Amino acid sequence: MNLFAKENLSKENSPLAFRMCPRTLGEFVGQEHILGEGKLLRRAIEADRISSLILFGPPGTGKTALARVIANLTKANFVHLNAAMAKVDDLRAAINEAKDKKKLYGTKTIVFLDEIHRFNKLQQDVLLPDVEEGNIILIGATTENPFFYVVSALVSRSMICELKPLTPDNIKTIVKNAMSDGRGLKEFKIDLRDDALDFLASISDGDARKALSALEIGTMTTKPKKGRIDFTLKVAEESIQKKAVVYDKKGDAHYDTISAFIKSMRGSDPDAALYYMAKMIYAGEDPRFIARRIVICAAEDVGNADPLALVVANSALQVSEFVGMPEARIPLAQAATYIATAPKSNAAYLGIDMAIDDVKNETTLEVPDHLKNAPAKGMKELGRSVGYKYAHDYEGGYVEQEHLKKKKKYYEPKDIGFEVKIKKRMQDLKGK
Repeated sequence: MNLFAKENLSKENSPLAFRMCPRTLGEFVGQEHILGEGKLLRRAIEADRISSLILFGPPGTGKTALARVIANLTKANFVHLNAAMAKVDDLRAAINEAKDKKKLYGTKTIVFLDEIHRFNKLQQDVLLPDVEEGNIILIGATTENPFFYVVSALVSRSMICELKPLTPDNIKTIVKNAMSDGRGLKEFKIDLRDDALDFLASISDGDARKALSALEIGTMTTKPKKGRIDFTLKVAEESIQKKAVVYDKKGDAHYDTISAFIKSMRGSDPDAALYYMAKMIYAGEDPRFIARRIVICAAEDVGNADPLALVVANSALQVSEFVGMPEARIPLAQAATYIATAPKSNAAYLGIDMAIDDVKNETTLEVPDHLKNAPAKGMKELGRSVGYKYAHDYEGGYVEQEHLKKKKKYYEPKDIGFEVKIKKRMQDLKGK
C-alpha cells in the first residue's frame, strides 16, 4: 500500500503546497540539522533503515513532506493514518495486515500516524507491543512537544526529530521552485518582484504552506499583462490578509511566549516585554491572562524594591477587565513597562518559600504565650496575652520582644530601590 496513492489521482486539482511536495531528499528544502549530508536521519532514509520516528515542529515545516519522501524511497509497505479521524479499529487493522505481510513475505510496514498527539494514552498504548516486537515501524508527526503528548514508552522507542521553522532563504527557494516547476505555476509566467518575495519570506514565519498558498492566490487573482503576471508587493500583501502567528493556547508556543514575557520583565527589558505582549494580543490571548502574569511578576520580581509596582499591576488587571480589548492593551503595556523598568527584588518571594519549607519540614513552632489571644475571662490566668508589649506605646512604634520561639531569618531586603530604606529601618530598629 503506497502512501498518498489515492491523493495522487487528483493532484492536478490539489493546492500548490500539495503539488509541490518533495519527492526525493534532493528536492527537500531546509532542516539541514537532521537531513544534511552525513546526518543520521538522512543516512537511515537513504539506506531504507528507518526505525520508529517521531517528527515534531510548527505547521508547514515539512513533517508530512518528509513522510512522503520516505514513502517514495522505502521498499516497505507504507500505511498512512490521521489520528484526527482514525479509530483504534483502523490501527488494529493496519497492524494485523502488517503482521501478515511480515509473516508471509518478510515485508516490513511503516505506519505513518499524522497528528499523533490527538490519540489519547490508551490509543497510543495499542501501538506499543507491535512497535516493541518490530511488527511495524511507527512514524508519528505532531505540532506538539512529544515529551508531553506522546506516551513515554513510545518516546523511548523512537528517534525524536524536531523540525525548525524554515528560514527566509528556505522559503524563497521553495517559492522560486514552485514558479519554475511544471507541477507548480510554471505555465503562468510570473514576474515576482524582489520586495514581494522578501515580504512572503518574512510574513510566512517559516511556514512553507503559507507562502505557497499566498503565491497561488496572488497568481490566480492577478490579471496578466501581455501574457505575464506582475506579482508586486501590493499583490503579496493582499494575498496574506493577516499574519497567522503560531500560538496554540495549549501548546509549547503559548508557554514559551508567556515565559519569555515574564523573563523579559524580570530582566528589565521593556522592549522585549512589549514584543511578547504584542504577540499574545495579536494571537487573541485573553488580556486577563496577561494581566495576571504581570501581577505575579510585580510581587515576585519587583516586590518591596518598588511597592507601587503591585498597585500598578493590579490596576491594569482591573482596568483591562473593565474596558476590554483593544483598549486594554494600553494599561497592560503601561504596567508591563513599569515593572520591566522598576528595581528588582525577590526577597519577599524567597522569604515566604523558606518559611513554608520550615513549616512543612520542621517541628511546628508554638505561638509564644504573650502573643496568644485571650478573649474569654480566665484565659489570662493560663498565661495567655500576659506580658505582651503594645508597640504603639513605645517611641517610634517599636519595642523589642519575642515573636517566634526560635530565631529565624526569612526576609532579607536588598540594597536596591525602596528596600534600601526598609533595610536601613530594620537595622536602626534592631540597634535600639
